[in-house]
Amino acid sequence: MLAFFRSHAEAKLAAFPEAGEHEADGTSFERDAEFCDAELRRTIQAATNKSERFNQFVQWVSFGGHSVIAENTRDEQRKFIKYNHLVANLLVFHNIVTLSRALERLHADGLKASDQALAALTPYQTEHINRFGNYTVNFSRTPEPLPSNLREPAGTESLGQASFDYTGSVG
Repeated sequence: MLAFFRSHAEAKLAAFPEAGEHEADGTSFERDAEFCDAELRRTIQAATNKSERFNQFVQWVSFGGHSVIAENTRDEQRKFIKYNHLVANLLVFHNIVTLSRALERLHADGLKASDQALAALTPYQTEHINRFGNYTVNFSRTPEPLPSNLREPAGTESLGQASFDYTGSVG
């Protein structure tokens, strides 16, 4: 689309005509600087990727009916979305606990996962989940305590990426 315009500014004016209204006082040029800020673009891209990945996971979790909400009533639609997100968040929680325990076992064996390997971990894994299996629930079983060393590493909050730091200490 930009090939039809002589400049990026001309393309933006065609898409957003109101952007040209303030050029006399220089405010549109300040907005251009904000759009061109590489750090801002990285932050937005990271947040968008995280959101899209979660939505793909939620869609995978929603089995039966090809993720189509059969009811045409608002309350039933909201209920479907809320329960689907609840199940997706429970699976994310399960995956994080499983990953944490595997990292603890590596640490106990004297092995350390590289930063690159840790950065590639995702709580949206699906290969090990049998959506259509028979499950028995033992309500009298008390789950093991969670690892106390799950936390957000300093500086990653601005990136909008889901990650955790494994410090190696067992609480």
